[in-house]
Amino acid sequence: MKNTDNHPLPEDLLALLTASSLVSLGVYLFTQAGLLTGGTAGLTLLLTQLTDFSFGQLFFLINLPFYLLAWKQLGRRFTLNTLVAVTVVSACVDNLHRFIHIGQLEPVYAAIMGGTLVGVGMLVLFRHKASLGGFGILALFLQKRFGLRAGKVQMALDCSIVVSAFFTVDFWILTLSVGAAVVCNLVLTLNHKPGRYSQSPLQTDDN
Repeated sequence: MKNTDNHPLPEDLLALLTASSLVSLGVYLFTQAGLLTGGTAGLTLLLTQLTDFSFGQLFFLINLPFYLLAWKQLGRRFTLNTLVAVTVVSACVDNLHRFIHIGQLEPVYAAIMGGTLVGVGMLVLFRHKASLGGFGILALFLQKRFGLRAGKVQMALDCSIVVSAFFTVDFWILTLSVGAAVVCNLVLTLNHKPGRYSQSPLQTDDN
């Protein structure tokens, strides 16, 4: 059967830029509403409250150790695609304020729409052999190795990160942040299932 998941380089690049832009906008909505999220992005948002570093700087640095796991377990192509995605998200989130000015933003809307944007962006990345690094790499590795759904693994990790912020944020903001993580990962769980496609997007051949 012909491999229909092996996208040409121009398609990959366009998909990576599109997905990274969606994720960046979702994270930007979180930051503007004071929300947190899960995964590496959530850990980064939490650390921005405790350090003087920007989201982009921390997000890029935190992901560096995970590239070794990605290179060994998920392949060269996956690692390079993920590096591109993480770099674009890091740069975009730090600079979106130059292009978007939000005067009023309802936190409930930010949680729902931000979670949806990040989830759709991650779904596109998964379909093009990439992730947002960090926990995304771990989730895809566990799906490949043990058949665990990446969406469910990601949801558990995301909610753990958000709940860990219990003593640092308002309870209502924490509740909305958990809701945003659930929305994000429902998008993944409902749309990214092993065996649904003719070939797994996690096949790591470098041809």
